[in-house]
Amino acid sequence: MIAIQQITLPITHTDDELQEKIAVILDLKVNEIKDFTITKRAIDSRKKRQMIHFVYSVNVNVENEQKVLSSKTVQQNIPRYRIEMKEPYVYEIPKVDVKKTDQRPIVVGSGPCGLFSALLLAKAGLKPLVIERGGDVDSRTKDVETFLSTGKLNPKSNIQFGEGGAGTFSDGKLNTLITNPRIKYIFDELVRAGAPAEILWDAQPHIGTDKIREVAKNIRKQIIKLGGEVRFDTELTDIKINKNKVTGVTLNNNEEIATNTLVLAIGYSARDTYEMLFNRKLNIEQKPFSIGVRIEHKAEMINKAQYADFFDNEKLGTAKYKLVSHSDENRSVYTFCMCPGGYVVPATSEEGCIVTNGMSLYAQDGDNSNSALLVNVEKEDFESDHPLAGMEFQRKWEKKAFEVGGSNYHAPIQFVGNFLNEQKSVEIKSITPTYKPGVTPTALDECLPDFVVESLREALPEMEKKLKGFAHPDAVLTAIECRSSSPLRITRDKETMQSNIEGIYPAGEGAGYAGGIVSSAVDGMMVSETIIKSYGNK
Repeated sequence: MIAIQQITLPITHTDDELQEKIAVILDLKVNEIKDFTITKRAIDSRKKRQMIHFVYSVNVNVENEQKVLSSKTVQQNIPRYRIEMKEPYVYEIPKVDVKKTDQRPIVVGSGPCGLFSALLLAKAGLKPLVIERGGDVDSRTKDVETFLSTGKLNPKSNIQFGEGGAGTFSDGKLNTLITNPRIKYIFDELVRAGAPAEILWDAQPHIGTDKIREVAKNIRKQIIKLGGEVRFDTELTDIKINKNKVTGVTLNNNEEIATNTLVLAIGYSARDTYEMLFNRKLNIEQKPFSIGVRIEHKAEMINKAQYADFFDNEKLGTAKYKLVSHSDENRSVYTFCMCPGGYVVPATSEEGCIVTNGMSLYAQDGDNSNSALLVNVEKEDFESDHPLAGMEFQRKWEKKAFEVGGSNYHAPIQFVGNFLNEQKSVEIKSITPTYKPGVTPTALDECLPDFVVESLREALPEMEKKLKGFAHPDAVLTAIECRSSSPLRITRDKETMQSNIEGIYPAGEGAGYAGGIVSSAVDGMMVSETIIKSYGNK
């Protein structure tokens, strides 16, 4: 097939006009195009005062592809449209000789890393056991709804823990900075499990919290159908090691299972598991991460700022943004995990702590839009050289936020105008915070490190220059956002992907090797590929 990039059309275009443009680029008649598939569609709003455009990448099937590519017109178009031959990507999972072992691999965690790791192991015939400390997606949803309405936290089943991982209660964003051929396989599997088909071509794909719940459930069903097992409300409480090799695990402090293959897809909030692993002499090292707040605006305001007169065009959906502000005196500040038409949610997994995150439903049609607004934390900021010092740094500020919010899981908030003027916020203004169970207007200086406060105060006016309204006086800052990535890394060998303990495979975001749904799933696949290879092909 022939791949074409950078096809630009106004948002008013029709489907026929896209096919006609492809024909012109390839110097063909429309009926000479057998079929085409959109592989990417992005929004170009740089000239939003005149017209917003869609920018397409497509794969095209035609007769005599080499002849078409060699035509003079196509050769002239190649630099502008990046035209090239492309072979279809096929990802194959070899079957393994299961007679070589009588022990199942165990995957700890059912987030994207754990699910895709287990899915590959199951397809190879290894019948993995997946354990998840939280509940299945239905019972977990009930636990979250109880917390939102009453402030009663279930430390085992919440927005961090349970089927699908932390991403289940997010936007289901699939944006990633990595380039990896496995991504196509992941997206195909997600669609097969119920994700919307447009994730296959949308430049900023998302599934939405409401849909990703069913996706996680369907992947679980597929693992079970292939001979795997998934256990919820099951916590890894210890590991057994003999002669520097893993030999088994203890679950819920009372059940022992022998295994020589353990995938640690534990996510970035499994603090008690980190402590247990450290005590069992796994090599763990400090890693930088970020800390800050969620910033919340009216979605319509962001739409107008991004799309001008086209702000209500249904083809564009709810507007997104990505901003960064650099400084000579303070630290850089950047937005992360932007949730269009979404909600700020309570993402704590420990009692007596406040943690925020963002969540959107598939429709992204909430009144507000929000994003993390983050400042980098370096290892030098930690209060000791202990490998788990970053985790304790997080916990310290989460507890302060809990206290400042009223010690009842109400989050402390401050309006941007008050924050910039160093004034305590007292009452809700024109933008209603979406965080539940509730909020407490206050001054955020009391629950953020000084370097974060100073950096945010410098960055907000600079970001206003890039996105009108970003520093609106009534915009809501909700503290504290500190789980954007893991504060540590469980070290592993680059080739074998095993830790210093043979048979233990640290994987995904919690182990320090990924930064989102897609990169976590990719890492889970890579770990499982290494495990499958160790068994040999059938």
